[in-house]
Amino acid sequence: MTKEIEIQGCVSVPEEVSMDDFIDNFIAFIEENGWSFGGGYRTIIDGYYINEDGTKGEGVLDT
Repeated sequence: MTKEIEIQGCVSVPEEVSMDDFIDNFIAFIEENGWSFGGGYRTIIDGYYINEDGTKGEGVLDT
């Protein structure tokens, strides 16, 4: 039997850390522990979600 833990939150990283670098390190941590991850992720800058094309999307407090 397994259980799932839902995570809802943000991780603050230095500006030079790319989304790919963060996700690669996060997934490596998960896999090193024999766990698995399912879900999604989004970039937030100055309180706004960033669209895939790099433009500012809706505010995080607007959802």
